[in-house]
Amino acid sequence: MRSFNLLLSLFAIMIALGACEKKPTGGVAKMHWDRDMCERCQMAVSERKYAVQVINPATNKSYKFDDIGCAVLWFQDEHIAWSESAIIWITDAKTGEWIDAKTAIYTDDSITPMAFGFAAYDKSDAPKGHRLVDFKHVKEEVFEIEKLNHAKVQQQ
Repeated sequence: MRSFNLLLSLFAIMIALGACEKKPTGGVAKMHWDRDMCERCQMAVSERKYAVQVINPATNKSYKFDDIGCAVLWFQDEHIAWSESAIIWITDAKTGEWIDAKTAIYTDDSITPMAFGFAAYDKSDAPKGHRLVDFKHVKEEVFEIEKLNHAKVQQQ
């Protein structure tokens, strides 16, 4: 009985220590394709070539998006104070692997879930024969596209 109590105590200590284990900051959260909803537009995230995750580095909370355009606009819409320090992951349109959205290379001629048109690639596998842009340019273009869309709605 004494060894059973000792074993039970050791088991309880292992569980307690495991609960205190800190997750690595900025890691990609598991995606539940076709079930996770985009934070901005509330559409299901289903297109594996264009999915985005934004991680709050202070809390390690993950926010999921169906298009890089939704992620960029969400920062502005929600007045996210930590936008500059955010960790942003996007799927490589060629490999499907998660890559750093801030250092990725983008094409601007893809058919994406929210029609912003940007597909991300790792610098080593960026496609030839396409106009290639960086993350800063993507952000600028997303704001321009949104401004044009808003103007069209106002005219109707």
